[in-house]
Amino acid sequence: MDLWQKARTFAEEAARRSQELTKEAAKRSSEITVGSSKLSDIVSEASKRSKEIAAEASKRSKEFATEASKRADQIRLEAAKRADAIKSLAENISLSETMRKEEEDLERFGVTEELREFVQQITLSTFRDFPLQDDSEVSDIPTESNVRKDLNEWQVKHASLVLSTVKEISKLRYELCPRIMKERKFWRIYFILVNSHVEPYEKSHMENVKLKSLEQVNNAGAKEPSTVEINPKSEAKDSNQPSKASMSSATEQDLDVFLLGEDSDDDPGLLDGGDGEFDDDLDKMDR
Repeated sequence: MDLWQKARTFAEEAARRSQELTKEAAKRSSEITVGSSKLSDIVSEASKRSKEIAAEASKRSKEFATEASKRADQIRLEAAKRADAIKSLAENISLSETMRKEEEDLERFGVTEELREFVQQITLSTFRDFPLQDDSEVSDIPTESNVRKDLNEWQVKHASLVLSTVKEISKLRYELCPRIMKERKFWRIYFILVNSHVEPYEKSHMENVKLKSLEQVNNAGAKEPSTVEINPKSEAKDSNQPSKASMSSATEQDLDVFLLGEDSDDDPGLLDGGDGEFDDDLDKMDR
């Protein structure tokens, strides 16, 4: 009886234990299923988040590239503007320097406002009726010397500036030369008419040229080595006197030739046959 009771009790206990294990297994299985579902959701969420991050990174990268390109364009545009500004400034400086030099040349060669006002009163009749009998006569213009030549260096520059800046003279020359008078006669009459206006400027120029020439001669003389032998004072004094005289004469002659050119008597073409070449040169100035 006791054995049967123990067997029954053992069977009930085994059944109860089996039910508990079954319930526990079912519970665990349910938990595993839920965990697996959650894991799948986590993986899916991670994949979705990864795609979002990649898309955001691509978007940011494109925005950065666009911004960098815009910034580069702005930098290039700014650099171009600054380069243009520097170029414009350099051109303005160069233009200002050129204008300043032109103004200095106009002043140095006597093309002043007073001269412009004076030449506006000159007409065709002034040149046509001017009492200059022979076109081959020596110019009456007072100069540093009586050397006969058409125009000196200063007058050539003055004529060039006048033709390019004073339209009245350019027009008169066009109408008069060579139909009514030769080029050389036109300029001889012109310089006689404006002599009182340009003489101080021409004189100042000639004096400056002469001073520069004297400086060059003195510098050249200082560089030449001395070859005079040592002699008694009286003999050295006597022997040096003719040498100084001859050197002084030669220097003055060289300066005359350098400043004023050779006498036109030695070059008949300057008075008679040289008009063609001289006219061509002044035509080039006018153009």
